[in-house]
Amino acid sequence: MGLDFTVVPAHLDIILLGCLWTIAIAVAAAVLSFFGGIVFAVIALYGPWFIRLPFRLIEWVFMGTPLLLQLFLIYFGLVQIGIDLPAFVAGIIGLGLHFAVYNSELIQTAILSVDKGQMEAARTVGLSRGQALRKVVIPQAVRDVIPPIGNNMIALLKDSALVSVIGVSELTLSAQRAIGATYRPFEFYLVAAAFYYVINLGMEWAQRRIERRISISR
Repeated sequence: MGLDFTVVPAHLDIILLGCLWTIAIAVAAAVLSFFGGIVFAVIALYGPWFIRLPFRLIEWVFMGTPLLLQLFLIYFGLVQIGIDLPAFVAGIIGLGLHFAVYNSELIQTAILSVDKGQMEAARTVGLSRGQALRKVVIPQAVRDVIPPIGNNMIALLKDSALVSVIGVSELTLSAQRAIGATYRPFEFYLVAAAFYYVINLGMEWAQRRIERRISISR
């Protein structure tokens, strides 16, 4: 009985591989959620009604249901209609779309807060509506929402552990496999928690650097 961390080094390669998969999933899903959030925001504010209505339905589904259920629907449900996604891809899509909806809400608010004179000035110099949005309005809006979006990305990292339920060998599932071989749950869950914390610190450091650069560029 008691703790025995001497069993950890023999299985550290499994944990490190799971850590790499966690980082890969988090980064890919974060990129999808960021750019997806911008696209969703533009559709919600400027899209025609026949596009806005399906988007609102998608938004309601992703905001009103648990992320775990969404992962099940994407990975297990889409197979029934002929769409067979690898678990890794399904995890990225599920996480990315889930947080894209929340990022969209932030970006919509930021776009509406941009002075309307910015759009008018861009149109007067010959830019189309789409060009004015892409080159003038959206960049200003995104700068204002980097801190809350950064917080969403940290939440995304933590929620990436849920992709273990569809078989992705990320950090949590890797720890569970090491536990299955050693029957030492506390030691390996503690090691996994330490790795999550280190990755989280790295994301916070990157967020602060981005915020600093934005504040300097203003």
